[in-house]
Amino acid sequence: MASVWHMPSIRGDGYTRGMPPSTGVGRGACLAARRWGVTLMLALLAMAGCGGRDARNASAITIGFVPKGSTHEHWKRVRIGAEKAAAEFSAAGTPVSVIWKAPMREDDREQQLQVVEGFTSQGVSGIVLAPLDSSALRRPVEEAARVGIPTVIFDSALAPPNRIVSYVSTDNGKGGHLAGRRMGELLKGTGTVLMLRYQEGSAATEEREQGFLDQLHSAYPGITVISSDQYAGPTRDTAKRASENLLNRFASKIDGIFTSNESATGGMLLALQDIGRAGHVAFVGFDFSSSFLEPLARGEINGFIAQHPVNMGYLSVKTMVEHLQGKAVPAVVDTGVILVTADNVAEASVQAVINPPDAR
Repeated sequence: MASVWHMPSIRGDGYTRGMPPSTGVGRGACLAARRWGVTLMLALLAMAGCGGRDARNASAITIGFVPKGSTHEHWKRVRIGAEKAAAEFSAAGTPVSVIWKAPMREDDREQQLQVVEGFTSQGVSGIVLAPLDSSALRRPVEEAARVGIPTVIFDSALAPPNRIVSYVSTDNGKGGHLAGRRMGELLKGTGTVLMLRYQEGSAATEEREQGFLDQLHSAYPGITVISSDQYAGPTRDTAKRASENLLNRFASKIDGIFTSNESATGGMLLALQDIGRAGHVAFVGFDFSSSFLEPLARGEINGFIAQHPVNMGYLSVKTMVEHLQGKAVPAVVDTGVILVTADNVAEASVQAVINPPDAR
């Protein structure tokens, strides 16, 4: 008879009761203790074998949901979609609960790794993860798979080789191509452009950035990219500082700007407004924020690429539950991407993405 696993209770601040939050004092010892605890739990779960997995499947499905962060509007909408899917399954007779835990900052790889390890220790039914780093998160995903806990990756890819169930995401390369095409049209095929990247290790934004550059290179050879090696960092504030540095060097030389995520777009917009250049440079961003709509109407942003985060969260949970039910699921799920401009923003198909009923 399989032993009964009691899940530790979870506080609202994201820490497991009985384990203190990390501090600067004794951080190495705390991390070592956590790693030892995870190793011990992996061994215990492995010893439980199939009996442990049967125990999980016999009860309500619990999904550990790990985004990159929680402050961007993108992640808030992902959560809406995830909770909608869980509610629909529960109403149909399959109880599903989603435990949402995000790192405090979108550059804290170590904290995200600890969150995944914690869900493994708790014996959740499955993990849904948007990895901050495409390589660093492979090990905890492998550890979870070793004890029968599957992982669905969403938003940003995990580097191969990996043991994941499915990848639920925007076609980020396509989004980058759409941004490059919009820039080429705005500049009529000639001019000088800079691109502000997001941060190293983020597979999703790297695909967008490469797609943008590839589109300009292949379709608009008359456009020169004057800078493409600077990073915005995890927040709007860090993005604004990076943008200010770039504009100090290149403001008088550029005709267009591309930014590859929500915080980078917001930070660049603020920097352009501060120097009176907003609306005088072709500006294409990536990701939707309600704060972009007025600048779009004023011509300070000339378009942005919008994902469908509600759909992403919904399909991530749906894919995980169907996998746990023994159903075949696709290896890749495309959640959709569109270009939003002042000309099409009022169209029903665009509003369905940037202002879906579930997010109102």
